Amino acid sequence: MTSKNHIIYPSEKKILTDFGERLKLARLRRGISAEILAHRSSISRMTLHRAEQGSPAVSMGTYLRILAALHLTDDINLLAKDDKLGRRLQDLELIKKR
Repeated sequence: MTSKNHIIYPSEKKILTDFGERLKLARLRRGISAEILAHRSSISRMTLHRAEQGSPAVSMGTYLRILAALHLTDDINLLAKDDKLGRRLQDLELIKKR
């Protein structure tokens, strides 16, 4: 795999770091070792470590496999569920068309 420099803003890095920490805590609460979770997620132990550290190089598909192994796939359905800004913009466009 080639190494890429990922440009990421500090606020985005914080979100990823916090998400990785939540994944790690979910794993620990379940008493699952990193090796076992990596195996159940069909990823390497290093990839799991990167995900738990909040690396921007980890793909959404990998996060989904980790969530599935932790029985947290319903949580991914909450991402971008309520698009408040988009709805407001849409409403403004509807008002303009009147």
